Amino acid sequence: MQTLLLPSVDGLRLSSPGPIPTLPRRSQRPLTNVRASAAVAVPPRRETDPRKRVVITGMGLVSVFGNDVDAYYDKLLQGESGIGLIDRFDASKFPTRFAGQIRGFSSEGYIDGKNDRRLDGCLRYCLVSGKKALESAGLGVGSQALNKVRCAPIWISLNHQIDKVRAGVLVGTGMGGLTIFSDGVQALIEKGHRKITPFFIPYAITNMGSALLAMDIGFMGPNYSISTACATSNYCFYAAANHIRRGEADIMIAGGTEAAIIPIGVGGFVACRALSQRNDDPKTASRPWDKDRDGFVMGEGAGVLVCTNVSLFFFSPHLLLCSVDTVTNFLLIVQHLSVKVMESLEHAMKRDAPIIAEYLGGAVNCDAYHMTDPRADGVGVSSCVQKSLEDAGVAPEEVIHIAGAEVDVGREHHLDVLLLL
Repeated sequence: MQTLLLPSVDGLRLSSPGPIPTLPRRSQRPLTNVRASAAVAVPPRRETDPRKRVVITGMGLVSVFGNDVDAYYDKLLQGESGIGLIDRFDASKFPTRFAGQIRGFSSEGYIDGKNDRRLDGCLRYCLVSGKKALESAGLGVGSQALNKVRCAPIWISLNHQIDKVRAGVLVGTGMGGLTIFSDGVQALIEKGHRKITPFFIPYAITNMGSALLAMDIGFMGPNYSISTACATSNYCFYAAANHIRRGEADIMIAGGTEAAIIPIGVGGFVACRALSQRNDDPKTASRPWDKDRDGFVMGEGAGVLVCTNVSLFFFSPHLLLCSVDTVTNFLLIVQHLSVKVMESLEHAMKRDAPIIAEYLGGAVNCDAYHMTDPRADGVGVSSCVQKSLEDAGVAPEEVIHIAGAEVDVGREHHLDVLLLL
């Protein structure tokens, strides 16, 4: 997967209803190695209808650095590494014995004890990060904004806050409930079918995280999961924003969750020859652009956003994020990423919500090339970049930040694509 990020500005927040300020355009800077014929295109007109503009009003995460977004960000700025030797199981016989393993995770206050013991880590991370995103958006479980009265045949909101029929959940996962799947297979082999838990199928399928979160908070709008490997969360943001843009929802919880640091998960990536084997120095093993790189480092956790009407995947300021998963490409322009609450601007302003960022636009496409390698000519990525910029109404020179993960094949061509921005 490649992730490409365009500009990012810290913490845009509006404490009271009002127009989102327009950020000044960055002066165009000369770029080296750019074709002389590459003219600066005039960006199309951006969306102005507050019902179709999408904003981010809440973020929640579960990470190797804990469950607090600000603390997580501070750790990143300090250059701390959460990578260490695996102690969840005996990894001594694996060629890779380290990962970004979460330790000391607690779901207290977010999942009741009985259910917590049944759930796969993938689902636990989803529920905690999703509810923390709602808290961040001022919509914590039990808050006045989420109170409802039942009025057949529909739900109506108290205080005109949240119409749960128009509130949805879209949390994706690349591998789903891998632990419960692995345990079920082991039970079948060792003890027979009668020892398979009745939760085996429900908890193993990828949409169960979205479903359980919706059941806990009562959101009755669009609810499903997307699984596109490394690009999963970005696709979920893209789809969630589209639901708001099309008028199908006022608010969406969107993001991704993963918990694959178990023997079968690590073993599978080892078999793909995808993991770094720097067991003597795990904290510096992730070095994507280094000439001596030897693979990526596994991690786990969840990130969720709360989205409200404002516009699709280009956030103000302009941050371009491009996920390339060898099969699918995704590009969006955003500001902060994690599990997020996305809303329409109109909806967010009505409830005086904190606005973290605006989503301006995005694009998706497919390399149609290889199962694990991206196209060496970069055609898929460049096309996705262009379409995303067009959808967001952003000119290339307005992009102030790009973030990406390196892959061996085609990285020089991908750099060429970025230079042409």
